[in-house]
Amino acid sequence: MSDSLPEVILYTDGACSGNPGPGGWGALLLWKGKEKEITGGAPDSTNNRMEMKAVIEGLKALNKPCHVKIHSDSALIVNTFKQGWIKNWQKKGWKKSNKKPVENRDLWEEMLKAMEPHKIDWIKVKGHADNQLNNRVDELAVRASQKFK
Repeated sequence: MSDSLPEVILYTDGACSGNPGPGGWGALLLWKGKEKEITGGAPDSTNNRMEMKAVIEGLKALNKPCHVKIHSDSALIVNTFKQGWIKNWQKKGWKKSNKKPVENRDLWEEMLKAMEPHKIDWIKVKGHADNQLNNRVDELAVRASQKFK
């Protein structure tokens, strides 16, 4: 893909009240000085599923191929792609190195599909720290989860 793709900054976060429990996710898309917040949730979910859903829905909100810089405080998600875990899982029939099935395969596959048209950069941010935009999507996720209590 060429670097002429529009650049979009995507901040994502998930939250769960109990794990499992009522969950919520939040995503913030930034493009050319514009902002778009999206949120959602589920009555019975896990923190990892909500983190993943935030990335998926953020990517699905884009209507054309973009260079997306995804900022997440989920080490699981960032490492899955930056360290190539996902390729190994796929090669091994969605099994981890301990031979156990990969959790949340449905959402990993949905995320891969949502990523297809885009060039993706993964950026790990520290959660619950001084990153205002990450704190903002955390608040969106927590608020969304509270709707299911």
